[in-house]
Amino acid sequence: MSVSAVATTGMGIITPGVDLSLFGQTVLLVLMQLGGVGFMVAAITIFRLLGRRVTFAERLTLRDSLGLISAGQILRLLTRVLVAVLLIEAIGAVVLWLAWRAQYGPWWAAYMAVFHSVSAFTNTSFDLFARMDVAPAGFPTDPVTLLTLAALIFLGGIGIPVIGDVLRYPRRRAVSLHTRITLITSLALVLVGTVLFFLTEARHGSAFSDETTARLWLLSFFHSVASRTSGFVITARFSQLAAGNAFLLTVLMFIGASPASTGGGITTSTFAVLLLAMWNFARGRSEIRAGRRTIPLDILFKAAAIITGAVLVISVAAWLLMYTQENVTLVMALVEVVSAFSTTGFSLGLTPRLNLFGQLLIAGLMFFGRTGTLTLIVALARPRVESAVGYPEERILIG
Repeated sequence: MSVSAVATTGMGIITPGVDLSLFGQTVLLVLMQLGGVGFMVAAITIFRLLGRRVTFAERLTLRDSLGLISAGQILRLLTRVLVAVLLIEAIGAVVLWLAWRAQYGPWWAAYMAVFHSVSAFTNTSFDLFARMDVAPAGFPTDPVTLLTLAALIFLGGIGIPVIGDVLRYPRRRAVSLHTRITLITSLALVLVGTVLFFLTEARHGSAFSDETTARLWLLSFFHSVASRTSGFVITARFSQLAAGNAFLLTVLMFIGASPASTGGGITTSTFAVLLLAMWNFARGRSEIRAGRRTIPLDILFKAAAIITGAVLVISVAAWLLMYTQENVTLVMALVEVVSAFSTTGFSLGLTPRLNLFGQLLIAGLMFFGRTGTLTLIVALARPRVESAVGYPEERILIG
């Protein structure tokens, strides 16, 4: 549970709203916030508050961990981002409190609002609606609640560089290529995911077969947003989800959130770079163009390394899960493994039934997904040294 909270995943073998005391839930809340903001951001902020000078090496380390391009404005950016994060969570908590105060009472609604606002923005997806004496109707699915949570999830998943870029827009009147690609890719994935989820559920009605058309559109939108970053399970019938939608959510979870965000996955930028490379190759170009900019080829190499590493890790973990657990289907294993790797939190009811090996495997995947595939690849790679010897090229057949 601790790993799941710090890794901002939300997968667990106990139910926080039932099995944890108020103190335990508070500890979980703090772990979610620390995991969402990130240890590097928290460390640099503490150093700044204590008056300690941040070295250039520490700035470069933070730049790499956040996926930033320049180390020059890191401290100013982090200060603005932290203020923006707290402000977004506070606004989300106020909106949720206004929606819940009549149902849960002012004080308990305030606690629930703060907990779920942090859980949504950090993309952790732990909820406290399992206690019948607190929430007899279960997870609230009214439009205000779902749209507020979806907004918090989306903002938490677009990444610190994008938030910082947007905060600087009034002064600069321009945004970076990374911000444009991230926003376009994220919005496109939400739109496509919503339409496909709706079409699949409308035809093969399973978990939401008794919903009206308007409600189904709302639920489809919510699951499209949540599937890439935060796996809030809003119905007890989620395990009955149609196979097509289980596959769709797995694909969206695999893509995941944006770099330097509270989510995981291969990231939207990696996915976008691969699509752009395919498009430019089909157009006969030898470079990757995006608008009036050219993306360096080393970015493509990194994207290829990330997706190759992710596929290998997921494949091995899914096989191990099916080999060591009883009555686990391929769909269940893939959803569980990809959800842990992408730090999403969706599960088809398999998590509580895992044995000790399965629990440790999922915990390792959550940690690996949070630290990032590229981080481990870079950490294990030897320093790049220009070779004094060049070798002739020779082509091989692919495709």
